[in-house]
Amino acid sequence: ATSEWTLDYPPFFAWFEYGLSHIAKYFDPKMLVIENLNYTSRATIFFQRFSVIFTDILFIYAVRECCRCVNGKRAAKDILEKPTFIIAVLLLWNFGLLIVDHIHFQYNGFLFGMMLLSIARLCQKRYLEGALLFAVLLHFKHIYIYVAPAYGIYLLRSYCFTANNADGSLKWRSFSLLHVTLLGLIVCLVSALSLGPFIVLGQLPQVISRLFPFKRGLCHAYWAPNFWALYNAMDKALTIFGLKCNFLDPTKIPKASMTGGLVQEFQHTVLPSVTPLATLICTFISILPSVFCLWFKPQGPRGFLQCLVLCALSSFMFGWHVHEKAILLAILPLSLLSVQRVKDAGIYLILTTTGHFSLFPLLFTPPELPIKILLMLLFTVYSFSSLKSLFRREKPLLSWLETIYLVLLVPLEIFCEILFPLTPWKRHFPFVPLLLTSVYCALGITYVWLKLYISVLTERIPVRPKAE
Repeated sequence: ATSEWTLDYPPFFAWFEYGLSHIAKYFDPKMLVIENLNYTSRATIFFQRFSVIFTDILFIYAVRECCRCVNGKRAAKDILEKPTFIIAVLLLWNFGLLIVDHIHFQYNGFLFGMMLLSIARLCQKRYLEGALLFAVLLHFKHIYIYVAPAYGIYLLRSYCFTANNADGSLKWRSFSLLHVTLLGLIVCLVSALSLGPFIVLGQLPQVISRLFPFKRGLCHAYWAPNFWALYNAMDKALTIFGLKCNFLDPTKIPKASMTGGLVQEFQHTVLPSVTPLATLICTFISILPSVFCLWFKPQGPRGFLQCLVLCALSSFMFGWHVHEKAILLAILPLSLLSVQRVKDAGIYLILTTTGHFSLFPLLFTPPELPIKILLMLLFTVYSFSSLKSLFRREKPLLSWLETIYLVLLVPLEIFCEILFPLTPWKRHFPFVPLLLTSVYCALGITYVWLKLYISVLTERIPVRPKAE
């Protein structure tokens, strides 16, 4: 009743903001008045920007720890071509994280830092530290539940089973009840610390309803570039075709049901409407192959990272009410794989270019146009040049078809940002640029998801030589 803005993050993030408020009062106490909606001041903006930059210290430390885990045996002429240096730049100067945190304004940096640090600890075989960091992270922001299956299976396979057979298969007798108990204690203690007070006060249903607001609808106001964006676009196309051919009654079709820019539930016109349960089933099915590969053919930290990226992409592709920013959950871990094989580098370049481009609608004011274009151009040029130099003795990073797809992002941006606003269509169809951006980027991200899955499955399933 006081404010339309409610906290839809887990309790640890509320404590984090409560801690920030004790510092914020020395900058401008008026920003802490709940009834003071849409309040702004120079001191408020300065504090918010400064707090984001300060908390990024954890992200910087996590990147350093990840670089220590990377195999640096690949020959390099100078430090600029070393895999560790390339990874550091790809992570620290990531375009998507930069605009989401420092221009759009959010606290994703230290959260991704916690995730990268947990990855580093697992790679260093410091399993309990990695598990603790990830458990705490889940209670800061529950979107990281997308990659929880990768963590769970990897910890069970690598920590709870302490030995393998000679062929790499699981040695069932090596199961450690002590290790399982320790992991369980970590999860239970962190959850009790986070949710315990709400359970005691009988407010847990209130917390869950805020964390999982299913009434917000299948898609966000701007469709995230995933499978459901293609599904919605197909439904729109079939609706238009049905109206032209008089197959549908125009009086029974809601206007702008999915393209009105509103966060709400809606029904599809031609295709079956999608429920939260349907998205959960699709997500579960889509991550199963990656989880099975991690269990039966673990391949150490590399296999864990592959599974983590696939879990993130699968959840992004089929999840309910996915935000476009969630693509960073796949891009950042994939940066660690991009320096290991030329195939991974090519997949990374397609995903990062397409995923970052899909974030452009977050910055929609005219003064921000040259800023976002220049920043993405700088990051993209460095990504391509550094990885091309690293794998200069191997096959090209991209095929000609993949190159054409990425190049076509340029005319798409020119049309959406420059040409379309000059046409009379803008007044009647303002959602067209967002729709085009979402659908085109969805094609690229779907392609990356399929290509990475095929790469992982062919890598894990050995091809038997033909008999003489």
